[in-house]
Amino acid sequence: MVATASAHAIEQPKFAVLQTTDVFEIRKYEPYVVAEVVVGGPATDAGNNAFPILAGYIFGKNKGERRFDMTAPVTQTAVSAPLKLEMTAPVTQTPAAEGFLVQFVMPRAYTLATLPEPLDARVKLREVPEQTVAVIKYSGTWSQSNYDEHLGLLKKALSHAGIATQGEPLYSRYNAPFTPWFLRTNEIWFKLK
Repeated sequence: MVATASAHAIEQPKFAVLQTTDVFEIRKYEPYVVAEVVVGGPATDAGNNAFPILAGYIFGKNKGERRFDMTAPVTQTAVSAPLKLEMTAPVTQTPAAEGFLVQFVMPRAYTLATLPEPLDARVKLREVPEQTVAVIKYSGTWSQSNYDEHLGLLKKALSHAGIATQGEPLYSRYNAPFTPWFLRTNEIWFKLK
């Protein structure tokens, strides 16, 4: 069954739910396109640092001055030193981190070939290939402690289930910053091996 999370009113990438437990679900995502940028930390500031850069792209700072509807989720993950990605601010999170990759999902009607070129060289367009991920969903604030608590629950549940992951966790946010904290939908994704 292919789905988008029906609890959200804006467009999201399509996925099929393969398994559901009391802690997490396993989803298989179809390929989707993102606009992304790498910014400095700490992690709690990365989304705010990236937002004006990525919002500029979808609100017309591109060749052709085309505007796009906001989609969900906005994702964020740590990037490590070997990637050598361009920085927009100094990193203060950990010595091994180069920064944080923040992504806006592009509307499904567009492909890499049909999206306009960004005017800001920091914005990159990329297709995320089909992937299977383990997801924990939770509500509440975007605090580091809330994220850490749910990341720990996900790791423990995946370990107990004998499910192997790869790469860094992907933090996914579905709501605007003005959404009351108790109405927010947050997720952490881990790509499966």
